[in-house]
Amino acid sequence: MSKVLFVLAFVAFAAADVSHLFRPLPKVVPRPVPSGKFIAILRSDADVSPDGSYHYAYETENGISAQEQGNQKALPEGSGTVAQGGYHFVSPEGVPVSVQYVADENGFQPQSDAIPTPPPVPSYILRSLEFNARNPEPSSFPALKKVAPPFRRY
Repeated sequence: MSKVLFVLAFVAFAAADVSHLFRPLPKVVPRPVPSGKFIAILRSDADVSPDGSYHYAYETENGISAQEQGNQKALPEGSGTVAQGGYHFVSPEGVPVSVQYVADENGFQPQSDAIPTPPPVPSYILRSLEFNARNPEPSSFPALKKVAPPFRRY
């Protein structure tokens, strides 16, 4: 019986088509993507000062505009750049979107009507948080006592 299985396995191995493993891969040449309509830049302004302060502003034909100004600021972990500015564009739905922001040691802080806001915290959750603050739970780990290392004699 094992001879029959061996012969069948040999025949299956010999008949297996593995030529696709040795064929070279087809050469794919990337095609340029059509860029669509040309959008003109209506206004562009940029200035960088030796002290590290800067500002830039631009406006395009399709309604996109942005402006930002920034400067160097001493921070606890060294110096960093603090910036403030804004940008404006029209969403695919046709709604004008305007975002004003500040970026400083507290991170990027955008403000806009287009940014979703979370719902208010329910009153029962606020009451629960106040209760937890007034009644802290005792630690589940009692104060750890210093224990002498185990005595080992070899």
